[in-house]
Amino acid sequence: MTAFVTVTTVAMLMAAGLVFDGGALLATRRQAIDQATAAARAGAQAVDADALRRRERQINPNAAVAAALAHLRRTGSAGSVVVEGDRVRVIVTTTRSLTLLRLVGLHEATVTGTGEARIVRGVTQGET
Repeated sequence: MTAFVTVTTVAMLMAAGLVFDGGALLATRRQAIDQATAAARAGAQAVDADALRRRERQINPNAAVAAALAHLRRTGSAGSVVVEGDRVRVIVTTTRSLTLLRLVGLHEATVTGTGEARIVRGVTQGET
C-alpha cells in the first residue's frame, strides 16, 4: 500500500508540474515570439534610402540588424537577427526556471520564438 501511495503521489506531482510549468513555458514562448516579431519590425524599418529613391524595396542590412538588436536589448532579450532581401527574421532564446518539475530533476527549459517582418510598398499592398 505504501508503494502505491508513493507512486501515485509522484505521478500526481509530475502531472501538476506538467500543467503548471507547461503553461508557464507556453506563456514564455508567446512572449519570445512577440519580442522577436517586434524586433523584426524595428529592423524592417531600416529602409535603404538610395533604393527607396529608385522605387525599390530594400533594407539596409547593417542598420536593420542594429535596430533589431537595440530593440532586444531594451526588452532584456537575447537573440539573433538575419536579413534576407526585404525580410528581417529574429530568433529570441530565453531560459525559464521550472517550479514543480524540479521535484523530478528538471530545473530549467530553453524556449525560442521566431518573428519575421518585411517592408512593403503602400499601406494596402497584400502578400506577394
